[in-house]
Amino acid sequence: MTDLKNTGPCCSTDSSCHSGAAAGTQGGGGTTVYKVSGMTCGHCEGAVSQEISALSGVTAVTAVAETGEVTVTSATPLDEEAVRAAVDEAGYELVGTA
Repeated sequence: MTDLKNTGPCCSTDSSCHSGAAAGTQGGGGTTVYKVSGMTCGHCEGAVSQEISALSGVTAVTAVAETGEVTVTSATPLDEEAVRAAVDEAGYELVGTA
């Protein structure tokens, strides 16, 4: 996992990105859409997706910087505080569910 927490969001004010990895998994289970603030690019989407994908039971994550929405599919219900901690670890803020 990449720790962006200490450096803040990955993008500068001109939307240029630091290097990093994207993530994603296959689907299944229930789906929840979350609102996340601070994402501005594909790297941001990847950082958030990577951290949430690491949560137990998560089968798919789709983050869209343009809307600030992160769609999470999981085999079992997720604890919102665990999702909040994963988003925080990526360097962003979970606003709530969409």
